[in-house]
Amino acid sequence: MHAILGINHVTLAVGDLARSFQFYVEVVGLKPMARWTRGAYLLAGNEWICLSQDDQTRDGPLPEYTHLAFTIDKPSFRRCSERIQAYGAARWRDNRSEGDSLYFLDPDGHKLEIHVGGLESRLAMLRE
Repeated sequence: MHAILGINHVTLAVGDLARSFQFYVEVVGLKPMARWTRGAYLLAGNEWICLSQDDQTRDGPLPEYTHLAFTIDKPSFRRCSERIQAYGAARWRDNRSEGDSLYFLDPDGHKLEIHVGGLESRLAMLRE
C-alpha cells in the first residue's frame, strides 16, 4: 500500500480571475507564482493554491462547515485581519476554537480562515 505524502494543491473555481487574484495576493497575502488567461498559482507558505476561472462558479457560500484555513503567526494575525475586514470580506463564523482565527468569505463565497496555531495546538486542546 502506498502512503499519501501530503496535499498536492487546492484548486478554487473563481468567477473573476482578476478580482480573485487581487484578493488572494493583496488582501490575504499569498505569493503569486504564475498567472495566465484563465488561472493562477499562488503560494501559501510551502503549499500552492490554483485559482481557476470557471463560468459555473458559485455566487455565495455553501451552508456546510467545509472551509480552507491558512496558518498565520501571532504577530501578523492582527494586521492581516484588519486588511481582510477593510476589504469588506464577510465573516461567516465567530471563532470558537483554540488560537486566534478569523473566518471570512472570498469574493466567490468560498469559506476561508486565517488561524494562529496548528495540529499540535489543536491536539493539546483536545487532551485538556
